[in-house]
Amino acid sequence: MKILITGAAGFIGSHLVDRMLADGHEVTAMDNLVTGTMNNISQHLSNTKFQFIHHNVSNHIHIVGHLDWVIHFASPASPVDYLNLPIETLKVNSLGTHNTLGLALSKGAKYFLASTSEVYGDPEQHPQQESYWGNVNPVGPRGVYDESKRFAEAITMAYHKKHDLDTRMIRIFNCYGPRLRANDGRVVSNFIDQALRGKPLTIYGGGEQTRSFQYVSDLVEGIVRLTGVKFHEPVNLGNPQERTVLELAELIKELTGSKSEIVYKPLPTDDPKRRLPDITRAKQLLDWTPRVEIRDGLSQTIAWYKEQLAVAK
Repeated sequence: MKILITGAAGFIGSHLVDRMLADGHEVTAMDNLVTGTMNNISQHLSNTKFQFIHHNVSNHIHIVGHLDWVIHFASPASPVDYLNLPIETLKVNSLGTHNTLGLALSKGAKYFLASTSEVYGDPEQHPQQESYWGNVNPVGPRGVYDESKRFAEAITMAYHKKHDLDTRMIRIFNCYGPRLRANDGRVVSNFIDQALRGKPLTIYGGGEQTRSFQYVSDLVEGIVRLTGVKFHEPVNLGNPQERTVLELAELIKELTGSKSEIVYKPLPTDDPKRRLPDITRAKQLLDWTPRVEIRDGLSQTIAWYKEQLAVAK
């Protein structure tokens, strides 16, 4: 197949590029490199089935030739990024989603939207099912991401219903692995980077807030499986094993052998207190469940960070 992946130089997007090329498809990677990096995809530049286009999808997109899939992953996806780039975040998830949907429609391609568990906001339902409408503050600091992703889902469903566009939607819960930027503000990357550098591990709030962590290869497998199933409602992809942020910090200290202390800072505004997916739909629809145990996934991620620190020296 011929596939366009937006946000292809980012953390998850680049792993998806790896998988699609490994499966024999032709991939056009598109990214404006605001939060992505060519280091994530440079290994493919000599591959005749791969091409890279430097472009902001919030602007009109022109692609020559046939496409089978448009897979839309472009967006800042961490609090540090979307708080620093609020307008860009709103645009890429509204204008960018509109542009990529229009491209898919004009090419007769199928469409895949990467949405997020952030559409649930600070949830009052636990665990979160796809039928839950969420608890989101539209004018809070996280609203630029939460609400723009909710809009992206709404316009994707509108294109499906109005134009009969063949669409898919996933809601991604916390994901980690190699290529997750050290300075992107997400809890796994923060803790590993701080532990390896001998800096204090920073916990916001008391550390009792919970998250679920899936390794990136598990997420990519779920994405690939969903492309093969005709289903248009959102699908949660995440790990149903809940753990506190403090538990994660202690585990990373153990795996890195770090002597770093743990320090506590105030909880950011609207930070979710509990986040856990109900993956019943993914199990039934895709026969999918995360396979990589957190110790194994974190060990592989830590090894990658150690390599990056060695190169930097």
